[in-house]
Amino acid sequence: MPNRNWSDLSPQQRTGMIVAGAVQLALAAAAWTDLARRPAEQVNGPKGVWAVVIAVNFVGPIAYLVFGRRRDALR
Repeated sequence: MPNRNWSDLSPQQRTGMIVAGAVQLALAAAAWTDLARRPAEQVNGPKGVWAVVIAVNFVGPIAYLVFGRRRDALR
């Protein structure tokens, strides 16, 4: 797959890229905020590891929000 410049993209593709980037940043910000405010006892695993995992595209924040928080902490 050849590299494409921003100027080579159609307006719809540019919009899609901007929306995807905004969603990714929003997910990461929400996950990092939750991680920072949550006590270590309410996190599955080390907080430092989760902070790095959250930085991995869409997968990281979703993984933290689904698997990183202890369920019993919500009660």
